[in-house]
Amino acid sequence: MLRGKNIIIGVTGGIAAYKIPMLVRLLKKEGASVQVLMTEAAKDFVTPLTLSVVSENPVFSEFFKAQTGEWNSHIDLGIHADAILLAPLTANTMAKMASGMADNLLLTVVLAARCPVFFAPAMDMDMFLHSSTQENLKKLQALGYRYIPPVEGELASGLTGPGRMPEPEVLFKTLQDFFETSASFKGKKVLVSAGPTHEPIDPVRFIGNNSSGKMGIEIARAFAEKGALVNLVLGPVSTEVREPGITVYKVETAGEMAGKCKELFPESDVTVMAAAVADFTPVETAGKKIKKEKPLKQIEVKPTEDILAALGKMKKENQILTGFALETNDEIENARGKLKRKNLDMIVMNSLREEGAGFGYDTNKITVILKTGDNISYPLKSKKEVAKDIVHEIEKLIKEKDG
Repeated sequence: MLRGKNIIIGVTGGIAAYKIPMLVRLLKKEGASVQVLMTEAAKDFVTPLTLSVVSENPVFSEFFKAQTGEWNSHIDLGIHADAILLAPLTANTMAKMASGMADNLLLTVVLAARCPVFFAPAMDMDMFLHSSTQENLKKLQALGYRYIPPVEGELASGLTGPGRMPEPEVLFKTLQDFFETSASFKGKKVLVSAGPTHEPIDPVRFIGNNSSGKMGIEIARAFAEKGALVNLVLGPVSTEVREPGITVYKVETAGEMAGKCKELFPESDVTVMAAAVADFTPVETAGKKIKKEKPLKQIEVKPTEDILAALGKMKKENQILTGFALETNDEIENARGKLKRKNLDMIVMNSLREEGAGFGYDTNKITVILKTGDNISYPLKSKKEVAKDIVHEIEKLIKEKDG
């Protein structure tokens, strides 16, 4: 799966840079085209000549070639790469990436990239465990960069602990596994809804719920990782989604979400409605902020459109439609009823009675209920892993439909 892939290896100034020539050789042996970019500090640990010889390409570290005046285009490099791996990644460059800095060629390529970006931090144990480094790790993952954790072992300082970069074979296997699994939804159009909706009472108040959108966002990311073209209809949440392969449509109200979903649904091969849409919206919205001096005795509301049911009526035989059921009692029975009423192929049930599941958590515990009557229950996992499980079940449904 690596043959013909364009891979950029970004090397920063850590002692683990000595492992990179072996990684490049492994990638080349499998038929990948490898372009190495280096920071100036990286040259203290491994020479550009060594990496140029093993990659069979010139090594870039500067924007301009002083001798010829030629320009190394960070745009071209970032656009044409199939994957970027930053290894070893120092605490310094991590901090720059987390804040969006672009003061060298490598960082500009990363910012211009449209492909998945993997990063393998390597540094001394105390630097790695420092709160600022840990915070930058979280920021990079929130931005969609793919984290390859360091391993515990003997460090250059003589200490033993976390911070050691994985061996070249491990980094190679990470890229190999990615390309082997990334194409299963290639060419498929996927629609995902996520987050809450806000139904305005007046210009500053609304009816809403506590949905963070995390589950739906992770589902969109999981589909994009497998090559899908994802349309994410996203309610008002704080998370920014910038991953390649995901087009974000931001909406506020249930009406806006319904309109955008119905617009995108006919061209979608797979649809997952993970948004927590408000069930009711005010009949009237005040044009000015309602003052305490004139309190409202009541707010008249009307039901919002049932988006999932509307899509179920539009659904064609070759489409997969999946919904969510967040229940507090009679969970399986209620979810089964929803699946049947709304013409779904699959429903994902979770219960507010389960600790660590529901709104606001980074974890979830789900049961997948199929149209066939089968139930598949999963243990408590991170929402990232739950998203992979959901995508896997949908992948099986597609294979069954295709025969």
